[in-house]
Amino acid sequence: MSFIKTTELDSKYNHLEKMTVSELLININNEDKTVPLAVEKALPQIEILTTKIVERLKNGGRLFYIGAGTSGRLGIVDASECPPTFGVPHELVVGLIAGGDTAIRKAVEFAEDSKNQGWLDLQEHQISDNDVVVGIAASGTTPYVITALEKCNQHNISTGSISCNTNSPLSKTAQYPIEVIVGPEFVTGSSRMKAGTAQKLVLNMLSTATMIQLGKIKGNKMVDMQLSNNKLVERGQKMLAKELNIDLKKAGELLNEFGNVRNAIENYK
Repeated sequence: MSFIKTTELDSKYNHLEKMTVSELLININNEDKTVPLAVEKALPQIEILTTKIVERLKNGGRLFYIGAGTSGRLGIVDASECPPTFGVPHELVVGLIAGGDTAIRKAVEFAEDSKNQGWLDLQEHQISDNDVVVGIAASGTTPYVITALEKCNQHNISTGSISCNTNSPLSKTAQYPIEVIVGPEFVTGSSRMKAGTAQKLVLNMLSTATMIQLGKIKGNKMVDMQLSNNKLVERGQKMLAKELNIDLKKAGELLNEFGNVRNAIENYK
């Protein structure tokens, strides 16, 4: 099959400027509804990559996301949520974006076109063949991402990808590609919309399923979460109270003593 730029196809809507606010919102929502169905079709690919990530992390490896623009930012968001949610070290899941930290807030011109910076950015983290690198690019054509994965392949580092075009160069490069074909965007070519939503859903799956497989969830609770604000402390107290059949005051005392929910449960007598 040849490479098809499905994210670049012309929107099936026209004269957007003539639509009312209500019409715009309804039509955007109708398009958004199609994204989970597109993700569902990619579940076999998602399972294969997730299984590889779990294997690598169980053996002491790390997970890297690498992307540009919206894709890079989505990877950083997912990576940054893992420590507070699952109590893992910040270096276990790492998000990298073309243009560096500046690009998280502001576009860095031509950063995504670099053919060597992606690998250099990975090398700053002492990337090794025990790690896995997931390239994220809606188009599947971003040089920063593709060349980084090529270098990883050369160094026997496992590679995955998340893209929204069929048979893209990125998919051909990654050992474990995921393609979520969302079709034309509401605004032609605006891949921050359906494609971005699809990438976010897949990232949620990759990290959450991996952390559950690593034992970071008990029952359905985030027992390893960091108690970094009052809301989370209160949530931790409620978890303990329910799990140990104690009152909230006693639960709070246990949290103060043992530092997190899991430790409190395991040490309660």
